[in-house]
Amino acid sequence: MVQSAVLGFPRIGAFRELKKNTEAYWAGKITADQLLQVGKDIRATNWKLQKEAGVDIIPSNDFSFYDHVLDLSLLFNVIPDRYTKFELSQLDTFFAMGRGLQRKATETTKAVDVTALEMVKWFDSNYHYVRPTFSHSTEFKLTGQKPVDEFLEAKALGVQTRPVLVGPVSYLYLGKPDKDSLDLEPISLLEKILPTYIEILQKLAAAGATEVQIDEPTLVLDLPENVKSAFQVAYDAFAAAEGLPKLTLTTYFGDVRPNLDAIKSLPVSAFHFDFVRGAEQFEEVASILTPEQTLSVGIVDGRNIWKNDFSTSIEVVKKAITKLGADRVVVSTSSSLLHTPVDLENEKKLDAEIKEWFSFATQKLSEVVTIAKAVSDEEVSEALAANAASIKSRSESPLTNDADVKARVASIDSSMSSRAAAFPERLAEQKVKYNLPLFPTTTIGSFPQTKDIRINRNKFTKGEISAEQYEEFINSEIERVVRFQEEVGLDVLVHGEPERNDMVQYFGEQLKGYAFTTNGWVQSYGSRYVRPPIIVGDVSRPKAMSVKESVYAQSLTSKPMKGMLTGPVTCLRWSFPRNDVSQKVQSLQLSLALRDEVNDLEAAGVTVIQVDEPAIREGLPLRAGQERSDYLEWAAESFRVATSGVKNDTQIHSHFCYSDLDPNHIKALDADVVSIEFSKKDDPNYIQEFSNYPNHIGLGLFDIHSPRIPSKEEFVARIAEILKVYPADKFWVNPDCGLKTRGWEETRASLTNMVEAAKVFREQQK
Repeated sequence: MVQSAVLGFPRIGAFRELKKNTEAYWAGKITADQLLQVGKDIRATNWKLQKEAGVDIIPSNDFSFYDHVLDLSLLFNVIPDRYTKFELSQLDTFFAMGRGLQRKATETTKAVDVTALEMVKWFDSNYHYVRPTFSHSTEFKLTGQKPVDEFLEAKALGVQTRPVLVGPVSYLYLGKPDKDSLDLEPISLLEKILPTYIEILQKLAAAGATEVQIDEPTLVLDLPENVKSAFQVAYDAFAAAEGLPKLTLTTYFGDVRPNLDAIKSLPVSAFHFDFVRGAEQFEEVASILTPEQTLSVGIVDGRNIWKNDFSTSIEVVKKAITKLGADRVVVSTSSSLLHTPVDLENEKKLDAEIKEWFSFATQKLSEVVTIAKAVSDEEVSEALAANAASIKSRSESPLTNDADVKARVASIDSSMSSRAAAFPERLAEQKVKYNLPLFPTTTIGSFPQTKDIRINRNKFTKGEISAEQYEEFINSEIERVVRFQEEVGLDVLVHGEPERNDMVQYFGEQLKGYAFTTNGWVQSYGSRYVRPPIIVGDVSRPKAMSVKESVYAQSLTSKPMKGMLTGPVTCLRWSFPRNDVSQKVQSLQLSLALRDEVNDLEAAGVTVIQVDEPAIREGLPLRAGQERSDYLEWAAESFRVATSGVKNDTQIHSHFCYSDLDPNHIKALDADVVSIEFSKKDDPNYIQEFSNYPNHIGLGLFDIHSPRIPSKEEFVARIAEILKVYPADKFWVNPDCGLKTRGWEETRASLTNMVEAAKVFREQQK
């Protein structure tokens, strides 16, 4: 009989229990023991769900209070010295590395002031991981045994699990050298880290684990030769060690074939490949298996919410069985289900027709089990018939097709994707119109989303207050934000976005072609969860979406007010996209909807317009080649279509964050001003990369994900370093990102210090 497997399950809880309790711990409202119990309860629930669904191979150590890569850093003592000098508990050290920590001394504790480690996107997903940071003095050793503890925890509940570890080559390659060891190449630490891996694997075997899942997702990237050769070194060392469990090497998110030579002779018991995102690789990857090795067929999508097409998936698995035999095939999710919402059954308000097309993490458990049963000739005819009817319903539904939208996309030509004049001419007109000082200060868009805002939004959603009452409340919040910015001394203002629940969902709710969930939360990083809207059909804009609030905000001040929009690629990437239409088509549909909004803002007198594209980098295909070139072309075209229908003196901004950015990709957008997350970057070469950027730029000066407040002197020092490379007359002063997750006290202090630092440099330029 063919077995079923899951590579990982969401750790947030069905109703965001982890977020609520983690933030309560940070606020001092619950103890560490209480938080640890919440984690234990979530893990037990997840294991029970999978066992009751009939999944044969269930993961453990897929849970984390913040990030699973950060878990491994803590476990292996990859803890920079700046986090160890405060004598924090292990849990608080973990959180300090993830989000920074700043607190005053007490009678029993030292003062703490430390920034977070760098956080970047996990491949091309909307999940963020905390980048391991190595130095020449890094000493690898076990600081605990989390994977063992959680394996034993499941075992005590009667669930035999397959523990999950990020593999040694991927862990090192995804890391970076610390600022005191910039000459260090992390992969050179392989032989030093392997004994620590072997030790934890031996402990797992001693605890009763018969198999461990080793994730090596970097195999879907373009790898240098020394990294490719590292796989053989690492896995030969595992094979030579005594007392280790069987190892399943797991890759996902793409095609592994360009790196196949690096793994084809590895001494592992099984390989897992992602056949959702790399179906064409089947023959070649299956051919590398020895007669003793098993193939895990990743066929249930771990990255999207569409119901699996059983007929197609069963054919893929049958092909594997024909080639290898049923006893050497496992049916699996393509990747961890971390990237999908927990349970579709918690959606009580979804349209019944649309809901029938979806499958969340809990439902995907049944999908892998059903496919495994189907190819094992067990009776599942009823499930197969229901699945076929659902797939047919979606393909034929009028909700998915709009002839007018298709015709408009077909009419896009080159004139729609270029500004009327080049940047120097636009800049000359904008200088006259806005008369901004050197080092203009601004923020990225959002201001604190207070409890009062959430309460009133919830009341309006439930019908407990009228639209007029809600608008009056929102206007009062907008005025508060405008007056605050004037008081602090910012030069280009924002309205604060109090009316917005999320930067994509807010617009999606006003666009035709979208569907929305109530509890469809997915972890983005730490305690930051998002509820991605779902693109179910062709997208268009029935009416203006943001003009009213922006016009009101501009009426309150003589300073420039930015209209705030989310760009087409980010709307696409931060939604669950359709899988029956190309992403290019979906992006261009969104760009036309946003073009209408940009033009309406300009016509209403809001002539500084920020169209954020933080997701443009994460959408980049993982390997160089034609697919990547095509993506960069249509992604930039989508942005320009959205923003190019305005006059020269209308200033277009954009924003990017938490990715390894290429200035050439940003240059192709031709925005007048871009702002880029920068506060966690400690590589001086990163500034140099942007030194020749032709338009204006703001490199973010403080980490908005951390409660830490930088001093004026810290801002001055950071700006001074930037100005060694970047021209003063092109540099804007701003935070890393929006301030919605911060409190008002820290927001006021941070922005005040930032503005005062800008004044220092204005005085120097006189």
